[in-house]
Amino acid sequence: MPAERFVEALNDQVANEFAASHQYVAIAAHYESQTLPQLAQFFYQQAVEERGHAMMMVKYLLDTDSPVRLREVAAPEGVFADHIAPIRLALEQEKTVSTQIGELFKVARDEGDYLSEQFVQWFLKEQVEEVATMTELHDVAERVKEFPMWLEEFIARENPGGGRGDPSAPEPAGGTA
Repeated sequence: MPAERFVEALNDQVANEFAASHQYVAIAAHYESQTLPQLAQFFYQQAVEERGHAMMMVKYLLDTDSPVRLREVAAPEGVFADHIAPIRLALEQEKTVSTQIGELFKVARDEGDYLSEQFVQWFLKEQVEEVATMTELHDVAERVKEFPMWLEEFIARENPGGGRGDPSAPEPAGGTA
């Protein structure tokens, strides 16, 4: 069984991942309401991915006979000043999640919980990709800020963050992300 401090921290992170998913649904709905379908689809997919991360963590807790303690998830931000503000929020969110995952890794290491440390390593790698994807999207959005449809074209052409399917990813609870 993982160290108790790690179990508590992982339960907290499950809530953080669900909150990130919740925020991405709000962003996607905002873009869909603005008739920006590529941005909407991109963020709906990000929401599914974040939910998948939470479910992977739930599965790890279950597999290690640890308690699953779901936490409250706050309402997401849903009103944005312009079409770049949601991307800026998403980038900051990914940076925050990277810090949270790093702290989770530190708890496992400090507790000498080597199996949990190994479990978290995949998420560290994933966060590098997540921050890079959001940074790229933000950079392009800033360059074409006067022409949001060019951002739509960029997403359609480049498919940022797409094409995953990492066979080394942890299994999610319920068998699907």
